[in-house]
Amino acid sequence: MALKTLEEYERLAAEAHGHLCAGQILGLRLALCGVRLLGLEDPAGADRKHLVTFVEIDRCATDAIPIVTGCRLGKRALKFRDFGKVAATFCDLREGRAVRVSALESARARARDLYPEIASKNQQQMRAYREMADEELFAVQWVRVAIGPEDLPGYQAPRATCAECGEGISFRREVTRNGRVLCRACAGERYYEPL
Repeated sequence: MALKTLEEYERLAAEAHGHLCAGQILGLRLALCGVRLLGLEDPAGADRKHLVTFVEIDRCATDAIPIVTGCRLGKRALKFRDFGKVAATFCDLREGRAVRVSALESARARARDLYPEIASKNQQQMRAYREMADEELFAVQWVRVAIGPEDLPGYQAPRATCAECGEGISFRREVTRNGRVLCRACAGERYYEPL
């Protein structure tokens, strides 16, 4: 395999996401930028076990990133950190390198400047994001990401059982409070409220 063309990725992204929008194109371009900087020629194929990606927003761009990288939540290769930013960090596990790519706010204004005749903001951005250079779209920062073995794809560990609710807990996510093994929800980190 190898990297596809942007047009090929757009078709796959539209199919997976349900439509094609500026966020999808931005996400595809962001992922392509990241894997190219890492020198990964086949991120969704031969290189797939060497890549972990952290995404920072739960919007359209995030749905596009796995199309290029092959990273998926269910494969434990896609990690979500809710920072509210159109950004992702691509980690090459084999080489121990990571690069964070973030969308520049100035790209929106640049899209307006390039195509003022296009009334639809989405269509304007879609066209511009296809054509703009990576340097006009993204900020790039080489970073270090500490990924524990329990966060890696393929990690196996014994399951714990919460002493409070009885639910199973995987990947060392349990906490110990007053000598009791608890899930994070029962330990007070619940994002929901039981009725």
